[in-house]
Amino acid sequence: MIIKKIGFVAIPVTDIPRARKFYEEVLGLRVSDEMMSGKWIEYAVGDDSLAIANVGEHWTPSDQGTGAAFEVEDFAEAIKLLKDQRARFAAEPFETPCCHMAVVQDPDGNKLIIHKLKPQNKKGVCK
Repeated sequence: MIIKKIGFVAIPVTDIPRARKFYEEVLGLRVSDEMMSGKWIEYAVGDDSLAIANVGEHWTPSDQGTGAAFEVEDFAEAIKLLKDQRARFAAEPFETPCCHMAVVQDPDGNKLIIHKLKPQNKKGVCK
């Protein structure tokens, strides 16, 4: 098997209107597609897609599951905006040798990483 790219990242939610308010108003994402009578919402993020969905009891939110990381243009500005919007932080901003990160949670507790690579690490390689 040869995997060419990530097709999309999907995050389960319990309440689509509440989740949309967070992803659209707090994170500023714009809807690119809506399917399954509004149970599956997709957002274009650069060349990639992020979906939120409420498709049944077999797929539910978790604060322990897979998380999506968003590469931001200005880390300090992103953190200020999230704090102004009273986003819930699972991990306050911190620095690594490669990047700056913080972890926020959507209304269902799903973790989302706010991320900014340091300029010398454009490919994500730490020295």
